[in-house]
Amino acid sequence: MSGNAITGNKLNQITGESTAVRVAGFNYLAALFTGSFFAAFLLYLELFVPATFLLAFSWLVIPFLAITDKIVFDGKRLIRTGLLPGIWAFWTGRRDRIKLTDIESVSTEVIRAIRRGSNVRYTYRTSFVGKEREFSILSSRQQYIPMIRAVLPGLDPDLMDHRSLDLRENLADDREIAAKILAIEFPPSDVLESEIERIRIPSFSENKEAAGVSEAEKAAVLLRLANQLRVSGRLPQAIEAFRRAVRFTPPDAKVLLDFALCLRSYALIRGRASIERRAKAMMRLAERRAANDAEILTRIGECYFLFDDWRRATAVFKKTVAEMRSGFRSLLGLAEVALHEGKIAHVIHNFSAAQEIAATPSLRNWLRKEIEYFSRLHNDDEYMELEVSRITLLERLSGAKQLALKIVAAGIPLICGGLLTGDFTLANIGWAVSLSALSVWVFALVSSNMLAQRIPSDAAFDEH
Repeated sequence: MSGNAITGNKLNQITGESTAVRVAGFNYLAALFTGSFFAAFLLYLELFVPATFLLAFSWLVIPFLAITDKIVFDGKRLIRTGLLPGIWAFWTGRRDRIKLTDIESVSTEVIRAIRRGSNVRYTYRTSFVGKEREFSILSSRQQYIPMIRAVLPGLDPDLMDHRSLDLRENLADDREIAAKILAIEFPPSDVLESEIERIRIPSFSENKEAAGVSEAEKAAVLLRLANQLRVSGRLPQAIEAFRRAVRFTPPDAKVLLDFALCLRSYALIRGRASIERRAKAMMRLAERRAANDAEILTRIGECYFLFDDWRRATAVFKKTVAEMRSGFRSLLGLAEVALHEGKIAHVIHNFSAAQEIAATPSLRNWLRKEIEYFSRLHNDDEYMELEVSRITLLERLSGAKQLALKIVAAGIPLICGGLLTGDFTLANIGWAVSLSALSVWVFALVSSNMLAQRIPSDAAFDEH
């Protein structure tokens, strides 16, 4: 845990300051859309009083509920605020807060990547899990960066997945990045794209002399900026920053790893197979230069896993565990690979080994629950069938939601066309199609939320 993080948390506790982020508003938007659509149908039926009531509720109450629904960090705990979460917590007896010491895992995923010219706009979703609760925040929210900077430095790194660690180290505000780019006088991204194909894998032979103090400082500044640009989606400029940095100092394994991640992200977005091959070659070079650095090797193994290179990931994880006697994260990595390969017994074995060396009680508690879950899967065929059925049903519900929304959209032109031309038969058909599809969509949405949680591993089933 860094000193800055401790100071920041203590400052929050002393001054009473807190950081708050509004939760993802998808469910509120769904309620707003559904309520508005049914209100429009009631108006069509000339039921003005219930239509007015439903419209007022949809456009006044639901936005108010969405605005007040926040995740607040007060320096010690994450708290879910808002009227609906408070009522739900009181009704179900569930917690509305998670202490930092109770957080069992932090995971981050990219849920959306939108191209803007030569750059990419990433939307990250970071989830905090602990005490049977899960709080999620989106990077599209204004206070996402202050929240990440306030919470993640105060957590044990073993609680976080690779992307969360990456954000903790490299997430920066757009204005901060823009100021650094202006100071260094970087060309725009579209100008730099033509040079990317000529990027070479850096080697020690290009930098045999040790870098001087000024050159090492320049390299450090450029590498910091390169990683911030990579995380923010300004990939051509990030690649240029990496290219300039390795001119000042011989690239070590960490630099090669970050450079490879940047090139792979660019290759996936632009569909450049040649650059993806270069990224994989750079990753293998990073692995060789890491030598016996267990921390860097573990990060490399996690990146191999992200690259879908299961063989190399397994080899790296096994090396850190067997040769260096170090590797909580490597054991978790081996468990993930085993799960991908369907080897449940290996998953249980690696989780059990990780539990023995887990650094915090919350990690041990999380691993205990994972071991119980996978042990039940391994030993109970009925439980396995139920879980497979649940996951299969979730996938089908996801497809049903997408299809239902398309049908709703297809019915709206029929409604509008019928109203504009006075053809009420056409309008009635449109309403029937759209309302039926909307009902299916709402049912699928609610069912998906109900089925998202695993069946409890201690659940008992009647033998009949």
